[in-house]
Amino acid sequence: MTMKEKILNTLEQLRLYALSKGYTVSIYYQEEDSSLMRFANSAISLNTNEHLIRMEITAYEDRKRASYGMITDLSKIEEMKRGIEIAVEMVKHSMPLTYQPTVPVYHEAFIDERGYDQALAEISNDEKLAFFNQVVEGLETADVKLSGIFSNGSNTIAMVNTTSAHPLYIRTSDAQVSIVLAHSVLKWEIQSEQSAQKKTELSPHDLRRELEFLMEHYQSDAPQQIPLGKYDIVFGSAAVADMVGFMRYIVINGGLMKRGFSCLRKEDMGRKVFSGKFTLTDDPTRLQTFPFGSDLFGIQRKPFPLVEKGIFNSFIWMQDDADEFGEEATGHTVPHLSLSMSGGTQQVRSLEDLASQPRDSDLLYIPFLHYMNIVNPSKGILTSSSRFGALLLKKDGSIVIPYNVRLTQSLFDVFGENVDWLSNETTAYNTSLSYGARNPAAIIVPRFTRVNGLEISHSNSSY
Repeated sequence: MTMKEKILNTLEQLRLYALSKGYTVSIYYQEEDSSLMRFANSAISLNTNEHLIRMEITAYEDRKRASYGMITDLSKIEEMKRGIEIAVEMVKHSMPLTYQPTVPVYHEAFIDERGYDQALAEISNDEKLAFFNQVVEGLETADVKLSGIFSNGSNTIAMVNTTSAHPLYIRTSDAQVSIVLAHSVLKWEIQSEQSAQKKTELSPHDLRRELEFLMEHYQSDAPQQIPLGKYDIVFGSAAVADMVGFMRYIVINGGLMKRGFSCLRKEDMGRKVFSGKFTLTDDPTRLQTFPFGSDLFGIQRKPFPLVEKGIFNSFIWMQDDADEFGEEATGHTVPHLSLSMSGGTQQVRSLEDLASQPRDSDLLYIPFLHYMNIVNPSKGILTSSSRFGALLLKKDGSIVIPYNVRLTQSLFDVFGENVDWLSNETTAYNTSLSYGARNPAAIIVPRFTRVNGLEISHSNSSY
């Protein structure tokens, strides 16, 4: 019996057990194999792995709902049955909701292993170390130290319920690489990152090329505090992905819109609210985003246009929000979306390409935005600071190293009519978090995005 068969067989036993008792439940199963190699001060500071199985059992009784979570093992079927009994007992004492919650119904089995690559999931420690060494060979010095992570693993999600006989099963593999070179005396930091869904997507050459270019300038060009004011800014993929990521909360989420936390309203649907160059889709066909081809309530997921050439098409409705507000669920009850921002026409593939092109004005290059947070959700305003390798590309062809700066901007300005160009190439930027259950996520964005006339609200006088 394969591992997939064992998982599905165990869940079917639990489903039949709940049916025999007359319970209405759904069972969510998550299994992860996670490995992490961490570097600090040019040495391995942590090398660990873990195998975990989590189960969440949700019991329903009319408008009541209660969930019980547990860490378990496939051999502990009796322990899992006790978990069902606990959830059922909990729901008896729950307060009823103000709406009727939907119980998942699967009309057919959904099995998806397209996103799993065994070679990536099981990459060895020796290979990870060799990858890091290939990237940074000759770049470290007595003062320039290496830090970073290489995280990889596999993630399995499976679900069954008592309202249907069909299971849901999704398996993915993922890797996230982050490499930082930091000067212990001067305090500057440069960084390059990579996301992978399969092993062949890992490229030490691309990481090294970016770090070499940045290091050459950070070692030879004098840093300075740049004046406050408006700048034409080129954002790197990490900065753009983080800003697009916040749209999940304060732009496109129907439930949060109803609760007053969105900068858009229903009447904005069909209106042009962003630049005509801005198109955003939730696209579960893009394997680089570790997608869900079905949501957890059995709705088949297809590319879902959110913004087309600046025109806002639709909010997303997760099942629970749809139940509460009387809307139709859109297939977005998933651990993460598969956001994909379309590229443009600007021929620029690398930072070196960007720096070598003629400039009609000074360009402030910001690769990463640090400590991003929401200032005003109703106006779409975010605040954050630059970090990890910013450059001021002067109109005369010279390059200045700026100390970090703060931006406090509305998403309507960043992705509005001030967008000058988007690079023709896109890339998947990994947005996975290292806390809680493994949930690999990535957002596809242009490698570079130029936005004119954005104001810097604070300019540091040192790193």
